[in-house]
Amino acid sequence: MRRRWFGAAGAVAVGAVAAAVIAMPTAAAQPQLPPVSPEDLVASVMTAQPGPFNGTVGIDNELGLPALPGAPQLGNGEQSARVWSGGDGKGRVALPSGDGEKTLVSDGTTRWAYDATDRTATRSTGGAPEQKDPQTDPAGASAQIIGELRKTSQVAVDGTAEVAGRPAYTLVLTPQPTERTMLREVRVAVDAEKRIPLQLTVLATGSSTPALQIGFDDVTFGPQDPSLFTFTPPPGTTVKDAPARGQGDRPDRQGPPDGARTVGDGWDRVVVFQRPAPQQGQPAPQRPEGAPDLNALGTPVTGAFGSGRAITTAVGTAIVTDDGRVAVGAVPEPVVAEALGTK
Repeated sequence: MRRRWFGAAGAVAVGAVAAAVIAMPTAAAQPQLPPVSPEDLVASVMTAQPGPFNGTVGIDNELGLPALPGAPQLGNGEQSARVWSGGDGKGRVALPSGDGEKTLVSDGTTRWAYDATDRTATRSTGGAPEQKDPQTDPAGASAQIIGELRKTSQVAVDGTAEVAGRPAYTLVLTPQPTERTMLREVRVAVDAEKRIPLQLTVLATGSSTPALQIGFDDVTFGPQDPSLFTFTPPPGTTVKDAPARGQGDRPDRQGPPDGARTVGDGWDRVVVFQRPAPQQGQPAPQRPEGAPDLNALGTPVTGAFGSGRAITTAVGTAIVTDDGRVAVGAVPEPVVAEALGTK
């Protein structure tokens, strides 16, 4: 399957959907592996230590959600990225596109986000780039999702598969009947040796086509070149320091903005946050060229939260209120509206 390259990092702030997604295991001959119970497989994923590795991450996003203000996004369609992990917080991500490339590098202490399109580099402190971001760390993101969903799921092992050239168990998480979600199940291909997620897919209720798929097209475990985890801005680069947490939105971050709160847990979790306001003395940000006008999307809604617009797809709902709040989750509209009214 042909994949196009993309040039912006992102994660999805759609509660459980946010990280939970990778390509479904193919229908190739199933490897013969020793039986394992769902409980033991989940436990091994949560404690896995894969060590250094590199690989290509493929994404197929069919969520259909537009870019939401203040919420990082996965681009729609097929995408790909190259990732390297050196352990001890060291990492590198290459996000090519047709007009340039974004590079994320961490030496374990200093973190860089370099955009070759406009020749800018943002420096900050933190761990490896995009830790537990489904776009750049599908293994960590999937393990995090498993941890968040297992308490509200029926968990099973559905045979085996070969993914990225490696034998894997297929772990299936199905929401318990009490969960108010638009999702049907999450399937995770777990590496039989390393016990890290290689692939993960999310399926919506009533659809056989994955809503969002993320995972390794290829992966190699072993020591990595140390030079991959150092970065020197090329000549002519504009270098700036990222704001400290709580001092504005960081351009290299991938989670929801500071101050975001979570209502509920498991499958019907909703994330609520405030749209970023311009810093004092700065003009309001302009809508990027080609970005959707949220005032023209979705349908008008009112409720205890006030008024705004609701945007619904087969896998989730977002409400953008007139007073600048955003709530999003893999749930029907009434659940999102309820979360907005929760203090």
